[in-house]
Amino acid sequence: MSGYPGYQQGHRPTASYGGVPPPGAYPPQGYYPSPPSTLPISPRTSPSTPQSFGYGHPQNYAFQYSQCTGKRKALLIGINYFGQRGQLRGCINDVRNMSAYLAEHFGYKREDMVLLTDDQQNPMSQPTKQNILRAMHWLVKDARPNDSLFLHYSGHGGQTKDLDGDEDDGYDEVIYPVDFRQVGHITDDEMHRIMVRPLAAGVRLTAIFDSCHSGTALDLPYIYSTQGVLKEPNLAKDAGTNILGMLSAYGQGDLNGMFKKGLGLFTRATKGEEAHAKTLATKSSAADVIMLSGSKDDQTSADATIAAQATGAMSWAFITALKKNPQQSYVGLLNSIRDELARKYSQRPQLSCSHPLNTDLLFVM
Repeated sequence: MSGYPGYQQGHRPTASYGGVPPPGAYPPQGYYPSPPSTLPISPRTSPSTPQSFGYGHPQNYAFQYSQCTGKRKALLIGINYFGQRGQLRGCINDVRNMSAYLAEHFGYKREDMVLLTDDQQNPMSQPTKQNILRAMHWLVKDARPNDSLFLHYSGHGGQTKDLDGDEDDGYDEVIYPVDFRQVGHITDDEMHRIMVRPLAAGVRLTAIFDSCHSGTALDLPYIYSTQGVLKEPNLAKDAGTNILGMLSAYGQGDLNGMFKKGLGLFTRATKGEEAHAKTLATKSSAADVIMLSGSKDDQTSADATIAAQATGAMSWAFITALKKNPQQSYVGLLNSIRDELARKYSQRPQLSCSHPLNTDLLFVM
């Protein structure tokens, strides 16, 4: 009975007087019944049956949520770029913190994790382009329904000109391996082809990207707002944002940035909805792929110092939000991460998915 609304330990009920104090008596504390409290509703668990994609897809095309009860594998990549221009400080710490959190709270075993960081002596553990691509193939190899795969990237991200017409802003998102100056970057198209396309229905891949311009780093077509609503291309809003960005870049003397914003505005106005439709048609998946990223496609992501430790802001916010409340819905977690970031940073986290997502379901991994 402890904690029940209006209950007081040791208070013995007296004769009933129709819900009012007895004549001439001052009501003892707790006599009046407390108003019913509204208890938080626990998020529902994911359904185990195939789900329809709905409008815009073939009638028999279905996806399946993962129950995350099968095998667990994780790939964690942290790159500080030692000795290079643009050196970072917190990315290796992010990998250490995330791997410890996965082991302690989600049952991932160390032997089922691959950690690529640029402080390791073993050449196979360096986050080179070749090692990253090899590890991405390893992550998804032999995955079966209800397996739970995890990808974490903390490092530099950027954009490059889109060549296949699936980006509504005209740019592909990229990540930068430690040797990118010699061998180049890795695009979102390539990561989608390696890690999303091969997955069967019911396989979960959870991806956390703590990098600049990472909003759609896996090219997942369903992007959700903090209200849990599916975002559609909003060309008028994007135009306003790009114009403000152009003015800001001009005011700072950044002519290259101004040109890039202007090109993005033109591309969105002429090809935005067509590119979005192509992404829905070609990048949807029957697998259960969820991605949380540290910033929108046009935003940078902070390398921070928190509790005297260098860390990526998104990696820290993800762990902090789940430690405070492990039982959150997808939209609840997105808002919790946003709230953690909002205290110090301007970046806005993004939630995207390979299929239509009921954001009120319980976040599992």
